[in-house]
Amino acid sequence: MSEPFSVTVVVRGYETDTQGHLNQAVYLQYAEHARWSMLQAGGIRQADLLERNLGPVALEVTVRYRRELRAGDETEVTCAFVWGEGKTFRIEQTIRMADGTVAAEVSGVGGLMDLRRRKLVADPREHFRALAKAPEVFGL
Repeated sequence: MSEPFSVTVVVRGYETDTQGHLNQAVYLQYAEHARWSMLQAGGIRQADLLERNLGPVALEVTVRYRRELRAGDETEVTCAFVWGEGKTFRIEQTIRMADGTVAAEVSGVGGLMDLRRRKLVADPREHFRALAKAPEVFGL
């Protein structure tokens, strides 16, 4: 498997809670931002998906909080798709501090939904391969 895609995110003050650390829900937003950034880097725009009546969906997400993040901390958020058989795929993500310390691990199960039928497509990997201008970003 190639190196995972990554994007830099700086923790903003308004994202912190009264204890001064990043609100737990914002970790999910950082992970979502990395996933959409990965799609864009691979040449898949949201408009491309919608034109084909397709939409990525999160079916399961687990966050493992390791170290707290504070306002001003620079983070690297990685994203890698792990392809299997069937209608779903795994998404593995890590949020690291600038010194490499793991702040959180986000893992999940995703799929690609046919927006007309409201059902998962049979082989999401092939849809991503067909849409991508740079399929290697997705490990394809």
